[in-house]
Amino acid sequence: MVIAAPIAVTFLILQFLIGEIDKRVVPLIPAALNPETYLKYAVPGFGLIVLVVFLTILGGIATNLIGRSVIGIGDRILSQVPIVRSLYSAFKQLVEVFAKDNTDQFSEVVLIEYPKAGTWCLGFVSSPAKGEIGALLSNEFLGVFVPTTPNPTSGFLMYVDAKEVIRLKMTVEEGAKMILSAGLVVPEFPPAPKADVKAAKKILP
Repeated sequence: MVIAAPIAVTFLILQFLIGEIDKRVVPLIPAALNPETYLKYAVPGFGLIVLVVFLTILGGIATNLIGRSVIGIGDRILSQVPIVRSLYSAFKQLVEVFAKDNTDQFSEVVLIEYPKAGTWCLGFVSSPAKGEIGALLSNEFLGVFVPTTPNPTSGFLMYVDAKEVIRLKMTVEEGAKMILSAGLVVPEFPPAPKADVKAAKKILP
């Protein structure tokens, strides 16, 4: 079970995602190019292949001058349509944030005291306080994203004084695994060297 369960779950998730992509992409393909027109059965993953090819072509078009001009025009049109511009702008900003190669984004795992004194929760440092928030609070405050368990895609953003944050040595990936598993998967932490332990005993009363 320990060996088979992760393999089976991974296979089922991939099967579900590929099936959902095929379900939405294949009906958009012209009948002349659709293999289902000539075969008696559907080709699993064909929609995914078409989607990858389409995104590759779109990326190639976006790299030249004409493509950038067309995309810029489309961007301006969508940004001016009521209701649509709100959704489009929000998702565009979200994608750009995650697409940027910025080492400051979620580079640290920290502990913050929340929701009351004596209780601590795991969070990821997003960035120091900037703009209006930075001017009101100070640059000493850190933006910390506190995800929920076991769904880390939801959560809330908190600005905490850097002096009240406990920085952890675990990686962001290890912290995410810990949150996903509700604390069942804990990264290994090497014990303190004997010299450090002896020194700590001398300091402690």
